[in-house]
Amino acid sequence: MRGNMAAKSGAFRAAREEKSKRGVPNARPAHTPAVNLDRVIHERTRLAIVSALAVNIALSFNELKELLRVTDGNLSVHARKLEDAGYVSCTKSFSGRMPKTEYRLMPAGRRALEKYLDHMEALIHATREG
Repeated sequence: MRGNMAAKSGAFRAAREEKSKRGVPNARPAHTPAVNLDRVIHERTRLAIVSALAVNIALSFNELKELLRVTDGNLSVHARKLEDAGYVSCTKSFSGRMPKTEYRLMPAGRRALEKYLDHMEALIHATREG
């Protein structure tokens, strides 16, 4: 399998060099990693959480759960990961006797989302150009 990967890599490199000879610009330099994405945000559910919070001041646990159509456990795990990264804040309070958990996007989370979107736009542009 490793030999096959090396062959594919060599073929990719050769195709890139051929494009370069023809004056076709490379989508990415040879030394740039193929994927340089923020793995915290790149996961589908976490990207959905951050995106939903980017367009809302705050969302409750139940609002996020309903919006994203995920289970309590799934939302909890992903929200905690975003919280640990400093991308989302979580505030727990009571509304009467009912517990309320509310999430907000932190400035670091907004910057991470913007960087992620810029990266994806660059990939889309490079793909359409190539």
